[in-house]
Amino acid sequence: MIRQKMIGQETTSENAGRGIQRRDFLKVTVAASGGLLIGFHFFGVTQLASAQPPLGSSFMPNAFVRIGTDENITVIVNHSEMGQGVYTSLPMLLADELDADWSKIGYEPAPVDPKYNHPVFGVQMTGGSSSVYSGLQQFRQAGAAARALLIAAAAQQWNVDAATCRTESGAVFNGTRKLTYGQLVGAAAKLAPPANVQLKDPKDFKLIGKPLKRLDTSVKINGTAEFGIDVKLPGMLTAVIARPPIFGASVKNFDDTRARSMPGVRKIIAIPAGVAVIADTFWQAKVARDALRVEWDEGKMANFNTSTMMQDFRERAKTPGPGVRKDGDADSALASAAKKIDAVYEVPYLSHLMMEPLNCVVDLRADSCEVWTGSQFQTVDRANAARIAGLPTEKVQLHTTFLGGGFGRRANPQSDFVVEATHVAKAAGAPIKVIWTREDDMQGGWYRPAFLHAIEGGIDASGNAVSWRSRLVGQSIMEGTPFAAMMMKGKAYDPASVEGVDDLPYAIPNVTVECHQAEIGVPVQWLRSVGHSHTAFAVECFVDELAALAQKDPYQFRRQLLQKQPRYLGVLDLAAQKAGWGKPLPKGMGRGIAVHFAFESYSAHVAEVSVTDGKVRVHRMVCAIDCGQYVNPGIIAAQTEGGAIFGASAALFQELTFANGRLQQTNFNTFPVMRMNECPEIETHIVESKEKAGGIGEPGVPCAAPAIANAVFAVTGKRIRRLPIRLTEAV
Repeated sequence: MIRQKMIGQETTSENAGRGIQRRDFLKVTVAASGGLLIGFHFFGVTQLASAQPPLGSSFMPNAFVRIGTDENITVIVNHSEMGQGVYTSLPMLLADELDADWSKIGYEPAPVDPKYNHPVFGVQMTGGSSSVYSGLQQFRQAGAAARALLIAAAAQQWNVDAATCRTESGAVFNGTRKLTYGQLVGAAAKLAPPANVQLKDPKDFKLIGKPLKRLDTSVKINGTAEFGIDVKLPGMLTAVIARPPIFGASVKNFDDTRARSMPGVRKIIAIPAGVAVIADTFWQAKVARDALRVEWDEGKMANFNTSTMMQDFRERAKTPGPGVRKDGDADSALASAAKKIDAVYEVPYLSHLMMEPLNCVVDLRADSCEVWTGSQFQTVDRANAARIAGLPTEKVQLHTTFLGGGFGRRANPQSDFVVEATHVAKAAGAPIKVIWTREDDMQGGWYRPAFLHAIEGGIDASGNAVSWRSRLVGQSIMEGTPFAAMMMKGKAYDPASVEGVDDLPYAIPNVTVECHQAEIGVPVQWLRSVGHSHTAFAVECFVDELAALAQKDPYQFRRQLLQKQPRYLGVLDLAAQKAGWGKPLPKGMGRGIAVHFAFESYSAHVAEVSVTDGKVRVHRMVCAIDCGQYVNPGIIAAQTEGGAIFGASAALFQELTFANGRLQQTNFNTFPVMRMNECPEIETHIVESKEKAGGIGEPGVPCAAPAIANAVFAVTGKRIRRLPIRLTEAV
């Protein structure tokens, strides 16, 4: 059973985000026969509005809303829908300011164009739990501008002052007179838009803040939603690729004698990613791929083992690393502490494990290229497809389909799944769909990196924490990406590796954080909650260890250290209160708590677990979230709960290990996800807040693992310092 609650009322939740800093402007344009098209663009700090004449059936790529004479309103969304609800939350922002009839609202994915770029990151992309906070002002302003034009058109037609008109549910009113938006679009398209628009006072919101049903639910239920793997084109062929069994390996030679003669096989070609088998159907291509005999040059990673790697990490953690944070003198305070403790925490490589494996359709012609895929990184993917195709970028169209999960994997810095499909298309001579099997998807790389945290801390005679030193060792995920220059800025460490520990909120006077950056040939990138996915585990488990050293309740110990952090304290208290912290549990059960800040949102989890015959079972998770101003509480709860399950799956079951260069896990049987019968009862409690909006897609993940691990200690008296949890390794 999954329950969602808000303070003071029952409900369900959504992806909110923080107020955008570079919020600039709005450009209104018109287009499309039979409708009014409103859009906007960012121009630094200059606000500017302009109207353009109708362009017949031409599409205006900077448009965010289209109003038809049939009263239907289409919101064009510049972020990818992968389950997080942006096809509902962003239209809600625009529709509320427009005073639209919600039953007439639809959505459409934006084409790839610089005018749809993320206003913070500068490329068209979806990630960082930023879709709503980056679009908060954008979509509200677009709706308000459209509403102003429609009011002006109605006032002109009635020959009245626009100030005497009002709007409601898709129509303009003046006294008893009424004109619908569909009736006004022709006249509105001829008007110059206002230079400035007035946004609603939040007290006047009719949609924002309400748990509206998602707009994309029906198409996903009835099967009409098109995911990348669903795309079909006339004459399309399917390809499956034999990829190296070791990262960095390459093809020496291959024997395709048997595969060539198999039914449906059209071509077998070597490409940079491996050997591609092109056939009429997926299964024909897959069976023929398995019949290939490929000899690989195994390269430098042939002897790579994760056990050896972690031992190397342990040795590196014994030496000082590049400094990240230094408050006071942690070493001196530790030396004089009344009691001290040290611990080493380890987390493994993790796969994104999307329900829809990677896939890409490419139709490459002499002077054009079209790509269909579930992309989180449209600008980068289109540019890389153009590079491989040998075409100017403007000759490439990328169509964003629904994503069957992303979690960061479909924002690949090298566009691996798009690039290889474009290579195959060059040889196919026909539209081509490249499909990754589940095994390909899991073993194809770009994982959450493995990390080691070596932490030392001390308390004084009164049980107050006086010293903390963290040393981290692991791979950089930003190095080599478009964000490296912006994020790293010459630093000797990757800020994404230390987020969640560099801003340690606890009132400890002496804090040192250091980070060793490891160079390893396993491709890594962001996974849901990025660095927070491992820093929260180490930090919140060690806080519990300090509390035990001080012989204090772990919840009260945190409260004492967070007195000057009201939003941390708010979610911590809310989660503890709703979970009944301090109330007795049945014998053999225990509670654990964790609190964390990530993606501009604050969260706390309390987990209730039991341990039977060495097996950990999570019975209940109580989650509190403060994401500032929010759009749809139903989506917030769904994302928080999904994040909790995502984090719990990793905590209990998941790790990727290498032996002799080869990944040992292949599918769900060796890299499990939490099943329905293992899922705990989950409650989500949302803090009502007027603070700037924060993210919600990822903040539900970090607290899950430490809350569970701390609950295991409450039951067994054993500390969990390595994930996934194995009681045989507890200390």
